[in-house]
Amino acid sequence: MWFLAIAFLSLFYLVSLVRAQNASAQDPLQFVDQLIGSNNGGNVFAGASLPYGMAKASPDVNGENTGGFATDGSNVTGFSHMHDSGTGGNPSQGQFPLFPQVCPDDVVDNCKFRIEDRSVPYQNDSVEASPGYFALSLASGIHAEMTVTQHTALYNFQFPTGSSGNGSGASPLILLDLTDLWQSRQNATVSVDDTGRIKGNGTFLPSFGSGYYLAYFCADFFGASVRDTGIWINSRAGTEPKEIFITRGINLFYLEGGSWVRFNPSPNSTITARVGVSFVSSDQACQNAETEIPDPLSSFDTLKTNAASAWREKLSAVSVKAGGVNDSLQTTFYTGIYRTLMSPQNYTGENPLWASTIPYFDSFYCIWDSFRNQLPFLSIIDPQALSQMVNSLLDTYQHIGWLPDCRMTLCKGFTQGGSNADNVFGDIYVKNSTTGIDWNLAWEAVTNDAEIEPIDWSNEGRGGLMSWKSLNYIPYLDYDYLGFGTNSRSISRTVEYAYNDFAISQIGKGLGKENYTTYLSRSNDWTNLFKADQTSFINGTDTGFTGFFQPKFLNGTWGFQDPITCSPIDTFCSLTTNPQETFEDSIWEYQFFVPHDVSSLITLLGGPETFVKRLDYLHESGLQDIANEPSFLNCYLYHYAGRPSLSTARLHSYIPSFFNSTHTGLPGNDDSGAMGSFLAFAMSGLFPNAGQDVYLITPPFFEEVNFTSPLTGKTATIRNVNFDPSYGVVNIQSATLDGQDYARNWIGHGFFLEGGVLELTLGEESSWGQGEEDLPPSTGLGTM
Repeated sequence: MWFLAIAFLSLFYLVSLVRAQNASAQDPLQFVDQLIGSNNGGNVFAGASLPYGMAKASPDVNGENTGGFATDGSNVTGFSHMHDSGTGGNPSQGQFPLFPQVCPDDVVDNCKFRIEDRSVPYQNDSVEASPGYFALSLASGIHAEMTVTQHTALYNFQFPTGSSGNGSGASPLILLDLTDLWQSRQNATVSVDDTGRIKGNGTFLPSFGSGYYLAYFCADFFGASVRDTGIWINSRAGTEPKEIFITRGINLFYLEGGSWVRFNPSPNSTITARVGVSFVSSDQACQNAETEIPDPLSSFDTLKTNAASAWREKLSAVSVKAGGVNDSLQTTFYTGIYRTLMSPQNYTGENPLWASTIPYFDSFYCIWDSFRNQLPFLSIIDPQALSQMVNSLLDTYQHIGWLPDCRMTLCKGFTQGGSNADNVFGDIYVKNSTTGIDWNLAWEAVTNDAEIEPIDWSNEGRGGLMSWKSLNYIPYLDYDYLGFGTNSRSISRTVEYAYNDFAISQIGKGLGKENYTTYLSRSNDWTNLFKADQTSFINGTDTGFTGFFQPKFLNGTWGFQDPITCSPIDTFCSLTTNPQETFEDSIWEYQFFVPHDVSSLITLLGGPETFVKRLDYLHESGLQDIANEPSFLNCYLYHYAGRPSLSTARLHSYIPSFFNSTHTGLPGNDDSGAMGSFLAFAMSGLFPNAGQDVYLITPPFFEEVNFTSPLTGKTATIRNVNFDPSYGVVNIQSATLDGQDYARNWIGHGFFLEGGVLELTLGEESSWGQGEEDLPPSTGLGTM
């Protein structure tokens, strides 16, 4: 019978190959919609970019402009060349915007120069966006389209034909503004020469961090001869001088200014603008532009095609067989992956702070958000880029002394909780998902976070380490004279430090470090803030659950924070707005953040049945904030209680209700791809418990999803049997892996590296994944 077995296996793999080929026949770019999340606080970058690109060209608006452009009905104020995507905090980047117009009566001073004066609506039905390309028409009749290379933006501004108001031909004018989206400019310099080349620089503030940075630009114009040039200050302009230095202004008066170029009418009414950007010098910005786009007038279509090809290559690592599912869900899925590839940004060659042969990445904005899903997703579809990113983190550690928890525009970003780069290194170590990492250096870096307190732990490392190591928790109103930071978040910092130390212990164990047990022991210290008799009420009604984290003073006595504080049904909490002992989420949410020892948490909260009821209450009472990252894993914790079907039900309660293909299709800001990667993982059927070699299994939202590893070339397929595109049947009755029965409700990263077929037969809820031996590992079970 051996020949029958061989024939069966051959047929099995042949069918798998055919299905994979059929699934990959469609172009993934057709399912990318940049405008998803461009309204209602998604803060996504909608514009032209390469994967991880530094140049990000987009219209900027005066409404929800954190990412530059929005579909909130606000007006366009300019077109700028660098942005961040999906961030919170203040609007990020958007330096040196261009703005095209025609001056009434052909008089320069009749043009509008100040931001609010010049703002103009855009035509809603004119917006055209695809990966690497963006276009729209302004109400003024000017049509703008843009594409990019790595450090250079290329724009075509097509002006309306006709008169300027006095019977003569129109003379288009393009101004450059020495500002950014946040209007954080401290000072700036600009010069313009007779050819129309505008060069300059400005000093700006990071949008969620400390310090300042310098940015540089070099703008050239093509397609028409130059009529005259000059500078402008506030609402007036002149042809002399040709260079200015501008300060911030005084008090609340923000001084506006920049340069301008006016052109003679051109035969096709189109002016092409090429803007090189740099963080090193204006000369380097010019060099970037001239090297990357030497022939701007004939390059636009080629660059647009090249950008699309770069995106297609990245997105093609994932393919789906829809199985009758509406195209809008494929759009939601692929757009999530697209946003996952937007950041961190590759600033290699643009770091003036230190010289290094290691690639430099920036816009880790912030790792508190990205360690959970976004960077783990890259470990599957783009591990080579992830290797460069984590080596950049190590290079940053070597030159500034700390692994960043957040970083943008060459500046230190604010630390939101733990030292979460530790989790990133723990994740890639246990998965063996990257190459070329100096693990001895990584061990030095992560233990530096755990053992040495920086003077300013608002920007790096951890605070309160004396108490953490002696009391085994972070106290409420800690006495900490070693360093300084925002003395809040004692609960969320305690549980996050515990998980950071777990991640460190896993690296140390693998490297054979004797003291790894120190960090493994510290990873249990989350228990020290559990108050067994603490109750929780909502509007005077007892929730029926007892036992919650609570703040604790240095002397061991308890403080108090209402468990619902900082939840969606109460008040928002951040570093600076209503700071509490939990960050951006409630005790109800953080009560479940014990990713490494969920089994012990289940026991502490009363056993599996009570744990499931408490999870249900979190999701159904309005306490769960699906718009924030701590909520993601909470959708899957049912797996640890032996009820994986309930995890599936939770996902379908949020997708597509909160995550969909509309302009308001994100429940909160995308956080540099954190929301996008949560969505991509959830819809693909495997979800990581980041920092562990664990992916929790649920049925994909499609009949089949395929991941092809860039490292091995092998394909991992997650396939539904009895798939119902209306999602009437979504429970896993049984599973096989490469034809063999598979009972565990989780799988390891080797599946993605080695390839294979995970086949899930759907039907009524069964005992699949419910046995003790089928549950994901926990330290309390001794399974890690």
